[in-house]
Amino acid sequence: MMFLEFFIWGAWFVPMGVYLTAIKFPGSAIGSAYSATAIAAIISPFLIGMIADRFFSAERVLAIMHIAGGILIFAVSRVVSPGLFFWVLLAYTITYMPTVALVNAIAFPQMDDVEKEFPSIRVFGTLGWIVAGLLIGFLEINEGGARWNFDHPLNLPIETMFTLKAGTGAWISASSTSIPMALTSVVAIVLGLFSFFLPHTPPKSKGQAVKIRDILGLDALSLMKDRSFSVFVICSFLICIPLAAYYGFAAMFLKEMGIQNETAKMTMGQMSEMLFMLVMPFFFIRLGVKKMLLIGMLAWVARYALFAGGNGQSLASMLYLGILLHGICYDFFFVTGQIYVDNEAPEDIRASAQGFIAMVTYGVGMFIGSIMSGWIVEHYQIMRGEEIAGHLWPRIWIIMCVMALAATVIFALLFKDKAKKEDVAAE
Repeated sequence: MMFLEFFIWGAWFVPMGVYLTAIKFPGSAIGSAYSATAIAAIISPFLIGMIADRFFSAERVLAIMHIAGGILIFAVSRVVSPGLFFWVLLAYTITYMPTVALVNAIAFPQMDDVEKEFPSIRVFGTLGWIVAGLLIGFLEINEGGARWNFDHPLNLPIETMFTLKAGTGAWISASSTSIPMALTSVVAIVLGLFSFFLPHTPPKSKGQAVKIRDILGLDALSLMKDRSFSVFVICSFLICIPLAAYYGFAAMFLKEMGIQNETAKMTMGQMSEMLFMLVMPFFFIRLGVKKMLLIGMLAWVARYALFAGGNGQSLASMLYLGILLHGICYDFFFVTGQIYVDNEAPEDIRASAQGFIAMVTYGVGMFIGSIMSGWIVEHYQIMRGEEIAGHLWPRIWIIMCVMALAATVIFALLFKDKAKKEDVAAE
């Protein structure tokens, strides 16, 4: 279940920017398309809180959502108008985003010790994302044919192609086509049918009144009275604005830089994420919350600086290093942030607090970031007649770098690590 859940997300989300560029969407339209996921992240708590938690078993809601999503994402693959594309994609993401919480709701009751057992289950989600990226990233097609073309930067003397079906004409990357969305459609329907056979998970709040305050996690607003928590929330929101540019435009950037199989190369970030997830406890004990969060935020600054200074030839290593920083960028910032919220919030509002910070970051922050980054990318596009010939990527990434740095400086100056202060007082 976990493998397929994140295979689906990774299959369409990463290559979408490359595909939309190929069908001549401007940067603002690409940014709007990526904002659909953020809008759905804001809406999904209502769907979970008002439907799945109160009326229907989680596995059945998961099944219906994925089957409906499979139909909708196939419809998305047939649309080439920017306006209509956004609305159909939004409809799809509204069916998908609630399922991220549903798979957890189904998995947790099957475990004796969630803290110990869940990471070994959740890692299959990351593997699913990686496999999707590799599968699509190395796939090439032509008229009537398909093959996997494995490029080797070290020019290793081994077979680099596996032909699935012979065809005619020039081979093009599947990432530049709607094939990733069609593949997503098939896998979504498979997971939807499979979900009917998952363990029965009855609604946990059946018969209880629906409270908008609970759904939005508004009880967590009481935590904003603490200055450091407020600084954490505000800086998390601010840094998510430039962060959205990576998720929406990094694959498109790599392709323009001449990096082959860019979707597959992006999975190096998830491989790094898995590695740093394993070593996080070692660093957390020694560094504490503030230093961990700062390192995570500084990694985003470094990533954008590397992207601004690198190229697809002699400085390609800078681009790869920027991708590999994803483990620190994600684990040290997002995962540490979740741990911080869990430690700060009283037990009775802990779930509300996690929902609140998710809405602020993955929802509002990423929405604004997707729209803004789309405008910036379009502003710095290079036109050749009526065709987009490229982008001034160093300027784009420097803007993102400065925005991330500003949020980092504010956090460094104003956030106080309560645990560290208590340790000093005890000494």
